Amino acid sequence: MTELEKFIYEHGDELLRLAYTYVKNKQAAEDIVQDVLLKAFEKQEYFRGESSYRTYLYRMTINRSHDYLRSWHYKHTIMGERIQRLFGHSTEQDIEKQSDNRLLAQAVLALPVKYREVIVFTYYLGYSSEEIGTLLNCSPATVRTRLARGREKLKTVLKEDGFDGTIENGY
Repeated sequence: MTELEKFIYEHGDELLRLAYTYVKNKQAAEDIVQDVLLKAFEKQEYFRGESSYRTYLYRMTINRSHDYLRSWHYKHTIMGERIQRLFGHSTEQDIEKQSDNRLLAQAVLALPVKYREVIVFTYYLGYSSEEIGTLLNCSPATVRTRLARGREKLKTVLKEDGFDGTIENGY
């Protein structure tokens, strides 16, 4: 296994999940992670060590995801997909077919980015509010406020969708 392959194996999956929570598109998330990993691998010697390498990679992925969301390509692609959904099948039919886990994941992904990211970092990745604050360049108090507001928004959305509160697979 080459050094690059080891690097990708160590960091690829978690960065892919992180990018996906921002861009909500698997192919775009894969492209973002590929860019981040290649850039990080090429410039390893320039890492200053002011934070953990994992935090550094998360910050790069978040920044690259934000760049993608601001891009012309993203804005025009999303508009086309929304139009297709309007003339396609009903979202009510989709929700009826999905499990509670899928409904929960969709509800989290539908949250505004500032709430979605703290929920993912807290519940999915197990980060503390201090660690999240470092990653997002905000105070731990801001992280806790966003987390509380995000949970409230999530609770409201799930209640409206008929979520009964039981989740499979222990989530």
